[in-house]
Amino acid sequence: MAIAKSAELRVGRIMEFLSRWMAYSGGAVLVGIAMTTVVSIIGRALSGYGLTPVKGDFEIVEMGCAIAVFAFMPWCQFKRGHVTVDIFITRLPERIQALLGFIGDLFLTGAAFIILWRLWLGFGEKFPFGSDAIRGVFGMGSKPFFAESTYELEVPLWIPFGLCLIGAAFFLVVAIYTMWRSFNWVLDGKEQRV
Repeated sequence: MAIAKSAELRVGRIMEFLSRWMAYSGGAVLVGIAMTTVVSIIGRALSGYGLTPVKGDFEIVEMGCAIAVFAFMPWCQFKRGHVTVDIFITRLPERIQALLGFIGDLFLTGAAFIILWRLWLGFGEKFPFGSDAIRGVFGMGSKPFFAESTYELEVPLWIPFGLCLIGAAFFLVVAIYTMWRSFNWVLDGKEQRV
């Protein structure tokens, strides 16, 4: 009795593949951050021997952590890895559990939309390109007077905002898919394990 079950399974395989690789890229960013931090600490410890810390290491860590978080969100949503309180729910009938899972996915989709919307507005405040007409069509607001950048490395802030925006957009896409999947579970009367 599920809605387009075979299509849902095909889309699910694509969502799983893409969100897994996005999570891998977030992990690679975290490895890069860790290596940068190690090199910077060694440089500080051995500064008497001619070494120096990595310039802007705290900026790299700050931007990298934000990018990694948004890269992990689609995978977490696909695998239902967000925090839940199951102590009460496990005693309910399976159909009710599936319904509560659907409601949770519905609220998470709303949260993903709000995150994407607010991040888009923040991106619009940092992105210094485009005419006022085009920016108005895309809801980006007025062009900033100057391109904001980080202090030491002078990285334009629209770049990390844009990378986070990619993760937030895919988070919303995966959240919409998980609503479809969990609605089918409600119709089937039982949640499946992912």
